[in-house]
Amino acid sequence: MNRIAVCGISNRGMGMFVEPCVKKYNRENKIVGLLDIDDKRVAICKERIPQLEDVASYTPDQFDQMIDETEANTIIVTGRDDTHLFYILKGLKRNLTVITEKPMVTTAADAAEVVEAEKNSKGKVIVAFNYRYNAVHRKIKEMILEGKIGRVTSVDLNWYIDTYHGASYFKRWNRLRELSGGLSIHKSTHHFDLVNWWINQNPAQVFAFGDLNYFGPNGERNPSKKNGRHCVTCDEQLDCDYYSRWFSRTNGTAVAKDDHLKGNSFEGAYADYTDYRPDQCIFDEDITIEDTYTVTVKYDEGALLSYSVNFSLPYEGYRLAINGTKGRIETTEFHEPSRISFPIPEQTVDFFPIFGGKESIHVVQSEGTHGGGDPLIQEDLFLGENPNRGFDIMAGAEAGAWSIAMGEAVWRSVKDNRPYTIKELVPQMY
Repeated sequence: MNRIAVCGISNRGMGMFVEPCVKKYNRENKIVGLLDIDDKRVAICKERIPQLEDVASYTPDQFDQMIDETEANTIIVTGRDDTHLFYILKGLKRNLTVITEKPMVTTAADAAEVVEAEKNSKGKVIVAFNYRYNAVHRKIKEMILEGKIGRVTSVDLNWYIDTYHGASYFKRWNRLRELSGGLSIHKSTHHFDLVNWWINQNPAQVFAFGDLNYFGPNGERNPSKKNGRHCVTCDEQLDCDYYSRWFSRTNGTAVAKDDHLKGNSFEGAYADYTDYRPDQCIFDEDITIEDTYTVTVKYDEGALLSYSVNFSLPYEGYRLAINGTKGRIETTEFHEPSRISFPIPEQTVDFFPIFGGKESIHVVQSEGTHGGGDPLIQEDLFLGENPNRGFDIMAGAEAGAWSIAMGEAVWRSVKDNRPYTIKELVPQMY
């Protein structure tokens, strides 16, 4: 029996890890402890998942007591990003299996510390990069492994976040770099890990440009330069295009649904948690992160990545092309169709050989969120990795660290206007 303690109660943690563990994988797994700094979060967790009513709860300073009393052999780390390091290191010191939500940590130095701690532990770190498990993404991995495009030479990846999802990061704690690492870490590590995994190369050098174009006090759609407003109580709701587009005037509830925001926006209401408002104004001057990046990455085996991400666009999705010595893979995905005002095509994976005709592959889709990725990673986490898959898919501490180092290199390059080598940020990994 896998005995699990949850460190950091969040809606993502409950929906992605705790609830499926309790309801689907309870023969092999048992939640034995809940830890959070906020008693109210624990109470909400038990209310939403009644099976946990009798599970013991703890505060961060009681971590060792929790492990001793519950005899947990696994922890799931799903609190705010800046809290991950504390629990990961504590878990490794106790030789536990540590499952952590992405990003693994918020700085390259912390990432290197995790890698080193894992080497000195009988435990291990698993980073829940669920997007690897998406059906299309697995198919792309298979095609590259089969040698379909030959040696990978370059990757073009352009990611688009719509005004609903993008604005949410600037209403919450993510807007402060000291808590999230910035969006080049909190969000882009998802994307960087995908590319690293697809091409099986490690990043070597990064150069980036970026800025805060849409949000913050100088955002062009800021109704007025005021600080401290909150969406739920703001008297300028009708003058705010971001609010007017996505939220009802009647009761402040979200017109669209998104699992990233569930319980952390108007759906959960700001009163859900103690001393925390997830409806802070997206135009506040205390925002310390960027909302737009363009990035160039050179890999250790010669591949090049051209990456961009924008957090305030009319629709959500991405465009990808992977070029090799034998051909090219292309795919385009539109996310959250309920928020898109035009017909969207079925996603295919298109292969263009250097010499020959185009091949379009209609990938068999899996059920579930993130392109069917969430149910599959949950199976691997709670039942053990599928031995018949044919390739490695579960991410560990080193994969987490490479992605974090890339994300930090991005924002540092933006600030310092110079390239950064990954070795500068994580010399311990060389």
